[in-house]
Amino acid sequence: MATLSVAAVLAENARRRPDKEALVEGDLRLTFAEVWQRARAQAGALTGLGVRPGDRVALMAPNTADFPQAYYAIAATGGVVVPVHLLLSPAEVEHVLRDSGATLLLCHPAQAETAAAAAREAGIRVITLGDELGKLAADAEPLPSYVTRDADDPAVVFYTSGTTGVPKGAVLSHFNLVMNATVNAFDANDVRPDDVALGALPLFHAFGQTVSMNSTWRAGATLVLLPRFDAARAIELMVREKVNTFHGVPTMFVALAAAAAGADALPGLRVCVSGGASLPVAVLERFEAAFGARVYEGYGLSETSPAAAVNQPVFGARPGTIGHPLWGVDVEIARAEVEGTVELLPPGALGEVVVRGHNVFSGYLGRPEATAEALVDGWFRTGDLGTKDEEGFLRIVDRKKDVIIRGGYNVYPREVEEVLMRHPGIAQVAVIGLPDELHGEEVCAVVVPAPDAAPDAAEVTEWSRQYLGKYKYPRRVEFADALPLGPSMKVLKRELRVRYTAG
Repeated sequence: MATLSVAAVLAENARRRPDKEALVEGDLRLTFAEVWQRARAQAGALTGLGVRPGDRVALMAPNTADFPQAYYAIAATGGVVVPVHLLLSPAEVEHVLRDSGATLLLCHPAQAETAAAAAREAGIRVITLGDELGKLAADAEPLPSYVTRDADDPAVVFYTSGTTGVPKGAVLSHFNLVMNATVNAFDANDVRPDDVALGALPLFHAFGQTVSMNSTWRAGATLVLLPRFDAARAIELMVREKVNTFHGVPTMFVALAAAAAGADALPGLRVCVSGGASLPVAVLERFEAAFGARVYEGYGLSETSPAAAVNQPVFGARPGTIGHPLWGVDVEIARAEVEGTVELLPPGALGEVVVRGHNVFSGYLGRPEATAEALVDGWFRTGDLGTKDEEGFLRIVDRKKDVIIRGGYNVYPREVEEVLMRHPGIAQVAVIGLPDELHGEEVCAVVVPAPDAAPDAAEVTEWSRQYLGKYKYPRRVEFADALPLGPSMKVLKRELRVRYTAG
């Protein structure tokens, strides 16, 4: 039985380069030895609270030093990290806690209210990061090292909503995460120990967690955290800290390209990686012109740890594509309409993107049917449509399943529709994504009013904010007498997209 732990990413740095700067957040500067010491002390506190190997511990924190410390503390105890999206409502957080079977929730003081409400409903304990956990850690016996795990044991459970609208927990193993961090650091991108990366992507999200945090540390490089992304502040911070590596979603590249003109100085960026949604080529060109840096666009999903393909220096970068599969990973195009088996297609054909390799997750927590649907013949079916050319460059063409990606976050129309259908003035609704310069896509609700009701667009938006996370509620509301239906009575969303994009 092979043993492995994601905690080794930090522990080995503490052993090999203890005095190297690991983490910078505001005025706080910590070496690898210091971060690992803090993580071991917190792990001792968690063990004292009853956390045992295999237990799931929820973590709700922004990009402050608290996140990596708590993340590695949970990993060191042998526990499983359940990152919680910061923009969820208390009911949505409660679902994650109950569904994951979390026994404890660690939360940042800024999230205390939502966390307390959700944990009370789920019947579990909350510990606040900072003073409360700090005091417990100070009184605890630090763990001498991390508890080792079987390589295939779960390390992290990412909640992702598939099209059912009910978030499902994607279970990733220590092997999945350590391999993805390693291959990202040394094969996809040439990350060097003297690099300095900006951690602006949310660490609760697979992209920020693997590519910014774990890959940067796997290479022994420095991570500079930016708790709230603001383009002008990001540029100042990158210049001040000599950041040469930037990972972001398209919205961040849009904002940085715009802010570059007004900046006193620009950072010397060597590695820039985009993911989370497709990067318009015009944005890539604007950013490269402003910063004189090459952007490597990639692609991944929570279920693939997340990186599956990326433009890599070894193959050359091609704008408008997601490059080539990662080292040791296969990404192919399969016949989209065939359900129970994976039939691969020749180069140039349009079909469903399928992935296999060391990065593919174990399955959805407690959902064998959903797992069997997603993992077919050893391949993970992504639900995305794409092509692969003769030279092996992959391109994502569209979502197979209408998912809206707003600012790098997935919004599942059905989840929004379920909420809007509770509005007394709404008879029918279809939620679609419309192209948006800033966010990539904007959430639009096309509403058929209830008889004798005359809901107002601003009121619908305002009402929906109470029930939906900040990135999910419809910013745009349109009214129609009826929704276009196909032969099977399904709403033809593509027709709505055409109608409202045009007008």
